[in-house]
Amino acid sequence: MTVTDIVEISKSKVKIWIDNEAAFVLYKGELRQLDIIKGKALSEECFHHIMKELLVKRARLRCLNLLKGRDYTKYQLTVKLRQGSYPESVIENAVDYVASYGYIDDVRYAQSYIKYAGNAKSKNQIEYDLQKKGVSKQDIKYAYMQCAEKNIFVDEMDLIEKFMRKKNFQKEASTIEERRKMTAFLYRKGFSWDNIRKAVGEAE
Repeated sequence: MTVTDIVEISKSKVKIWIDNEAAFVLYKGELRQLDIIKGKALSEECFHHIMKELLVKRARLRCLNLLKGRDYTKYQLTVKLRQGSYPESVIENAVDYVASYGYIDDVRYAQSYIKYAGNAKSKNQIEYDLQKKGVSKQDIKYAYMQCAEKNIFVDEMDLIEKFMRKKNFQKEASTIEERRKMTAFLYRKGFSWDNIRKAVGEAE
């Protein structure tokens, strides 16, 4: 292995290229300590130390520090570490480490989000949001099952009526055009077509 390039990415950090491929990011002090020089060979022992000890420890600590502030999904933590230019093997190790201690749990995350967003968003919108955060459909389904057992989310019809009250919409006194607008508004929110029709009435 040969160090083919060393690129400064901040006042304190550099990106190391090995055999013309981006390998990892180190602090400048570590660069000097490990005697890594452009054009010089990098020993297997040094490479192993960086990948299996130095960066793994740093990535795990990064995950723990992030989780002090709020919950993350596995996907969100992975993205955060990728932004720090950690190698994929190091990222996988760090995320698996915090997961093994229960510090991240996508089902638990989904349950919390359902509780938080259930009074303001439709089930479809919540599922869409959670999938964007990297939660699998299976974990979302299981989280909803657990929430249903605990009776901790709002009925969709109740939530639709809440939105209609906010919009000062009165079904009996509304015009066809007003019903059309309300129907379109609720549909964009992700509510089911059948429940919208029950709540709003026929648009035509």
